Amino acid sequence: MRNLRVTVDGKAYNVLVEIDDDGFAPPRAAVAAVAAPLPPIPAPAPAVERPAPPAVTAGSGSVVSPLPGKVVSIDVKLGDAVAEGAQVATLEAMKMNTFVTAPRAGKVVEIHAQPGDAVEEGAPLVTLG
Repeated sequence: MRNLRVTVDGKAYNVLVEIDDDGFAPPRAAVAAVAAPLPPIPAPAPAVERPAPPAVTAGSGSVVSPLPGKVVSIDVKLGDAVAEGAQVATLEAMKMNTFVTAPRAGKVVEIHAQPGDAVEEGAPLVTLG
């Protein structure tokens, strides 16, 4: 005989099962359920909320990583003039490329990341002046 715990429609029951000599239950195994249900299984803990990435103000000039990943390329050079929406970098995350674009027009005054760098969400990639 073996005591097992079975859950049916959210109610847990202890079940006594007869096992034959070779370790398998016979086709007509004797099964007896305990009449009183056991206490409910506790629900999983709530998910932990991720903090929001650092806020970047419109005039700050920083172009930040929208997600954690690896820098595939920085598509601008120091001194380049870029238009709003122009691609400035490419990131890889989960085998997919994400293109990072300039939030406003400006001139590239600083480059903070290089190809191959691992970056976190909100990390500055380039600064526009």
